[in-house]
Amino acid sequence: MGPDNPWSPDWRPDPSGARLLAIKAARRGAVLAGLIYLPLAAIVLAVSPLPDQLVLPALLVGLPGVALLGAGLTSAALGSRLEAASAGAAFAVGAPVAAVTSLVIGAFLLSAFAEGGADLAGPILRAGVTSAIAVAPVVAISAGLWVVAVRRVGRVAPRD
Repeated sequence: MGPDNPWSPDWRPDPSGARLLAIKAARRGAVLAGLIYLPLAAIVLAVSPLPDQLVLPALLVGLPGVALLGAGLTSAALGSRLEAASAGAAFAVGAPVAAVTSLVIGAFLLSAFAEGGADLAGPILRAGVTSAIAVAPVVAISAGLWVVAVRRVGRVAPRD
C-alpha cells in the first residue's frame, strides 16, 4: 500500500486538491458516457432482434459498463490532443464491448435464476454484437462527441 491508498497508515490528504479534481472529472466523464450511451443504445436496441420486453432492461443493464469505461478514460481524454484521440478510439471500441458484456452478465444471472434455466446469454450476445456492428458509424461519432464533451465539461478549475 502506497501513500495514495486511503487504507494505508501513511495516507495523507492531498494538499494540492489534484486527487479531488481527478475524481470529479472522472464522475463527469461517467455521466457524459451515460448520456451518450442512452440514445445510442436506444437506436441499437431498436434495430436488434431482442424481444420488446427485454429492451428497457437491456438498456439499463448496459449503462454501468459504459459509465465505468467513461470514468476510466476521462483522464486520457483531458490530456493532450493525441491522448484525447486515443481515448476517443478506445471509447468507440470499448463502449459496445462494455455494454454487451454487461448485458451478457445480466443475462447469465437471469438465466441462472430463471425457472427453466433458459440460456439467455448466447442470444443476447449474438444480438448485441450484430446490432453494434450495424450502427458502428454512429458509435464512432458518439465517441467523438464524448471526447469533445469531456474536454469542455470535464476540466475543473482548482479552488483557492
